[in-house]
Amino acid sequence: MNNLTFGVPATEDGGSRQEGWGYYETIAGGHGAGPTWRGQSGVHTHMTNTRITDPEILERRYPVILHQFSLRESTGGAGRFAGGDGCLRDIEFLEAMSVSLLTERRVFSPPGLAGGSHGARGVNLWRRKLSDADDDFRELNLGSKNTVFVSPGDHIVVMTPGGGGYGRPQ
Repeated sequence: MNNLTFGVPATEDGGSRQEGWGYYETIAGGHGAGPTWRGQSGVHTHMTNTRITDPEILERRYPVILHQFSLRESTGGAGRFAGGDGCLRDIEFLEAMSVSLLTERRVFSPPGLAGGSHGARGVNLWRRKLSDADDDFRELNLGSKNTVFVSPGDHIVVMTPGGGGYGRPQ
């Protein structure tokens, strides 16, 4: 599971209430291979009834820019049948807000089976904007579960794990 939430809480100041808002998404990863099949890349595994928001809708409704949403090449484990590749999702925040991550397989790799290699672990990064220079960031590893308060120009980069391979490579 790779869950990302962000938003701002409701506030009240002198009888005036400002409504808050929130956004929740689940980000796909790599599915493991099996005895007769290759793993699938960029899919929601063991999870139903969810779909990620289209980039155009995400950017229109929320103060964010989606810089990248792609497969993480070569993150699926090798094997007679290779595991599927994970995804990379890079979101820039245009306003200050809270961001929370609830993810798995950041410490232990997705296992390969029957001699197949493990899939790559996932990584969650906070790229904190330090100045107005385009490339002036400090990169922090957030681990698997965390909440941070981002500022305008900060990025959260979620790299989901690949799936394990099955069987010894031939």
